[in-house]
Amino acid sequence: MKQQKKGLNTICTHFGQLEDKEFKGAISPLYMGTAYAFEDIDVKRYPRYFNTPNQVALAKKIAALEHAEAALIFGSGMAAISTSLLAFLKAGDHIVIQKIIYGGTYNLIVEEFEKFGISYSFTDGFKAEDFEAKIKENTKVIYIETPSNPLLNITDLKAVADLSKKHGLISMIDNTFASPVNQNPVDFGIDVVIHSATKYMGGHSDICAGAVASTEANIKKIFSLAKNFGGSLSDYTVWLLERSIKTMGIRVRAQNANAQKMAEYLYGHKDISAVYYPGLPSHPDHNIAKKQMKGFGGMLSFELNADFNASQFQKSLKLIKPAMSLAGVESTVLSPTLTSHSLLSAEERKRQGIADGLIRFSVGIEETEDLIADLEQALEIVRKESKLAV
Repeated sequence: MKQQKKGLNTICTHFGQLEDKEFKGAISPLYMGTAYAFEDIDVKRYPRYFNTPNQVALAKKIAALEHAEAALIFGSGMAAISTSLLAFLKAGDHIVIQKIIYGGTYNLIVEEFEKFGISYSFTDGFKAEDFEAKIKENTKVIYIETPSNPLLNITDLKAVADLSKKHGLISMIDNTFASPVNQNPVDFGIDVVIHSATKYMGGHSDICAGAVASTEANIKKIFSLAKNFGGSLSDYTVWLLERSIKTMGIRVRAQNANAQKMAEYLYGHKDISAVYYPGLPSHPDHNIAKKQMKGFGGMLSFELNADFNASQFQKSLKLIKPAMSLAGVESTVLSPTLTSHSLLSAEERKRQGIADGLIRFSVGIEETEDLIADLEQALEIVRKESKLAV
């Protein structure tokens, strides 16, 4: 009889859990060892080989969440991104990258790839034809990020996957903003799915980790490089991450609902000049997002009126924290120009549409009435200051 497919929260809670055979505890035991036996055993375990008991168990959970065959856990999102890219690229190869991506990924590509003899092209837009226009004879990888950081652009997953298969390329996605709760790129044909597990998988602003999910063959190829780069994650953090993922479905769905309410509140507000959120019908890619996302996510961005001081606004918030990173249970804001995209030149940020006054809003699980009240009191402060400046 065919086994019934398990639900999201069941996978979050039970998949990849180690059995406590000695004391019958309800949670996974933690194996802290870095020295394991090597004689008369099937697996020679070592943390840098990504095969300690806790590493292997958590990888199974993440693979199940992303509907993939296998996964690897890394020490950071950038470790996962860089290792995955370089596993499929070598000197003489070319990669096509989405126009707007996370600043750390952009910086990796423009600062490091030429040292490896790898060439690259950024697309002019987000449609399949924009990617196809950049493909060359030596292209090996197409890399996307949807929703994108920080403007929440949406790229059509199936269109990119089909294009990649047509040209015999590997398709990769940074799925961090969506999380496995809202989007499963493997279902649309994407080959490699990458996460900063620091974000929604961790969810409490206290874990730094990365993850990659794909086929067994692709993960084996990524592992062959990963073991040499040494980007593995300590077992204590692996254990904490496994614990955190148990509540990911509940957390993210609450953040989805809150972000939708906050986007609707900000949209049309007299003090706000632009709102970027795929859950709004006004978003240019709203229909694509509806097609490939189960929820629109907990991330949005907005711009204050031009004469408002964005820095003062953030400092005036009392409940919402101005803080780097995102996706914790607490709501946070930041200025991409000062943080996630600070390594980009002012010209490049302008080309990508990232205004100096742009604020990225990671919506938490608080009551939206309290979040709105906090935003209103901060807006009142900068509104008064703006009038005094005139």
